Amino acid sequence: MAPHTYLEQGLSVLRARLRTPSSIPGARQEIRPFVTLSREAGAGATTLGRELIPLLDREFRDPAHAWVFLDRDLLTQALTHHQLPARLAEYLPEDRVSEIRAAIGELVGLHPSLWQLGQKVSEAILQLAHVGHVVFSGRAAHLVTRALPGGLHVRLVAPRDVRIARTATALKLSREKAEAHIDRQDEARRRFVRSNFDQDIEDPHSYDLVINTDRVSAASAARLVVAALRERMAQAQPAPAPLVTA
Repeated sequence: MAPHTYLEQGLSVLRARLRTPSSIPGARQEIRPFVTLSREAGAGATTLGRELIPLLDREFRDPAHAWVFLDRDLLTQALTHHQLPARLAEYLPEDRVSEIRAAIGELVGLHPSLWQLGQKVSEAILQLAHVGHVVFSGRAAHLVTRALPGGLHVRLVAPRDVRIARTATALKLSREKAEAHIDRQDEARRRFVRSNFDQDIEDPHSYDLVINTDRVSAASAARLVVAALRERMAQAQPAPAPLVTA
């Protein structure tokens, strides 16, 4: 499948931003907005991401910083930024099989260790979050960026039957294969967060907003996220310095 136009444009924008220093040494660091989406398999992160981008561009208008949605392209972007072959992204899906393959690849000298690759992805996420105007999907971005004040962290959930039906339709699978697919995805993501961050991906306390996408449409969810991010940015901005009178 060819990349969506907005992703092609967005990745070009990100590459340009990453080549340009985002701050001047000694200057106060500007707080920049970003969103992380953690999701159950089939909960609709990609659909929400597409709805979010135009709303965020309108709400947080900045001609120099168009919003970008990074999901499956995140690994490629991270690896490219760190001068590693994009094909190494196959060693970093959120599953146990990749750990075995990655270990073999490391032993025969195909690539750095899985830990080093994971670190590079996390570094890229953190740098892009500092730049701002990015919606991240997956890769525990909510934990990587939790110290940054401009982020809004969202968890997407939906009933199991709904997610199975969506996956079967989207991937043209039987119900049985769709069920197995979401089980693998959910377990892989739980294991990834547990093994790398010692956290529970399903812990609601890790998020600012948990949305049931069976009850809330993608358009409504996008409006909720924008409103919550607007409030987050208002709270995160430093108070003006008091006036000094003679």
